[in-house]
Amino acid sequence: MPPNFELAAAKNVPASFCHIHQTPSADQSLPRAFNDGCRDHKLTPNVENQTLLGPDEPPPFQIVQEHGHSAYFLTCDHGGKLLPRALGTLGLGPTDLDRHIAWDIGAAALARKLSDALDAWLIVQTYSRLAIDCNRPLHSPTSIAPISEATPIPGNQQISAADADTRRRTIFQPYHDRIVAELDARKILGRPTMLVAVHSFTPEFRGERRPWHVGVLYHRDARLARILLDLFRDESALVVGDNQPYAVSDESDYAIPIYGERRSIPHVEIEIRQDLLADESGQTEWAQRLTLALVQAEQLLKRPQ
Repeated sequence: MPPNFELAAAKNVPASFCHIHQTPSADQSLPRAFNDGCRDHKLTPNVENQTLLGPDEPPPFQIVQEHGHSAYFLTCDHGGKLLPRALGTLGLGPTDLDRHIAWDIGAAALARKLSDALDAWLIVQTYSRLAIDCNRPLHSPTSIAPISEATPIPGNQQISAADADTRRRTIFQPYHDRIVAELDARKILGRPTMLVAVHSFTPEFRGERRPWHVGVLYHRDARLARILLDLFRDESALVVGDNQPYAVSDESDYAIPIYGERRSIPHVEIEIRQDLLADESGQTEWAQRLTLALVQAEQLLKRPQ
């Protein structure tokens, strides 16, 4: 089992100090529900001893290829669909808990195959985004979504700040602390790093069919994304989404703004349509396609501009 890098509450630091960024927060106006002024990492010392997970429940993340040699650094924020026992089913039935509202179907299996093929470090979130979304800033209204794709989530209605923080500390924080620790270690060693966030999307949304087979998502820095867009478009049979079916933003996303843009490392979010990942053959096909494209992209990025 990989080490747990959950941070203890720091003492004798300003209320606006960010324990992860290790810098004072520029935003002094945020609500103090988490007793921390940083919009991205908030701590509440007075509930530090509470936890959602029993000793027999899985840890909040799994690491694949922990000692992988690739420059690629893979994340799968929505890979799991488990809920902590203490949360029950959040008032949902088994059908809803198998839907996209709970997890990115096929994404974890694809990410594992990609990790093995590239020899790349990968972290997979164990728990459902319905408990807390690990690809949302904590201040986002969808961090703990009261409604998802028109489906009310009874167990997420009007939860207290303390309950929200327990979810943050139990699921969100250990996951991101582990990512931060790994990225910091690679930086110290001078290892090249390229972030790829692996996700999947539904073939249909609100009655509209989505034609894209793959979506390439980015925000301010399109270095890696532009290369991948060109490589995917070389396959005439593929319908490629350029910031489709989603677009990255500071308000709706976490991994790309925090780990890609703030650290100035090449990065991209890859979205694959879920019906293409419905079985192992589809997952293998897409893992092979992505592996080839990412290897080519790495070489192209190394060329002098």
